[in-house]
Amino acid sequence: MDTVQKAMAGFSLDLGPLKEPLGFIRVLEWVFSIFAFATIGGYTGTTHLTVSCPDRDEPVEAFFAYPFRLAMKPYCLPLCNGSCTETYLQGDFSSSAQFFVCVGVFAFLYCTATLIVYLGYRSVYLQTSRGPVIDLLLTAAFAFLWLVSSSAWGKGLTDVKYATDPNRLVHLCTSCKAGEFPSMGRLNASVIFGFLNLILWAGNCWFIYKETPFHKVPAPPSTMQEGGAPGP
Repeated sequence: MDTVQKAMAGFSLDLGPLKEPLGFIRVLEWVFSIFAFATIGGYTGTTHLTVSCPDRDEPVEAFFAYPFRLAMKPYCLPLCNGSCTETYLQGDFSSSAQFFVCVGVFAFLYCTATLIVYLGYRSVYLQTSRGPVIDLLLTAAFAFLWLVSSSAWGKGLTDVKYATDPNRLVHLCTSCKAGEFPSMGRLNASVIFGFLNLILWAGNCWFIYKETPFHKVPAPPSTMQEGGAPGP
């Protein structure tokens, strides 16, 4: 209880940092990190095939969803005799998808924490060099994680598109025809948001660097006193 009271006593809301690049870019990072993991989390898609039977066409729908363990859920492929056989999409792309979402969630949490510090504990943040230095190191680490996770998920998304392409799945039977390609606009947007986060976090490193003791402002040149003579 005493710790909470001390923390609240040091809290002083100041929206001024939001007008500076340091705070404004952090808000953008907070928003774009939400967009990054929200566009991939909860995604569901369907790839379509058609089986041409002598008397009718049988539509086939193969469902898949985040985290893209495609072989987890079977779909029924009609045999034109009233029965069907269970078939699976192939591929497990959960590692790159979950890594991307994990980076997005932790980036969102870090942005929330630092915004609280910027707006409520600005004086404490600048009291010593430790705060800006730690902030710089963690921001640079997140920029690297965004690079790795976005690149990995970009490759994973390419593999998901290949594995769910109805034009490739028609080899399952001689009477299969390709249907509608699954809608993946959300997944394409997630990759774009991932690389936008990379740009934001990498660029923000400069503004945090200016708050650290590593960024030295050159001292102004000394001037002669008025009326004094120059030295030898």
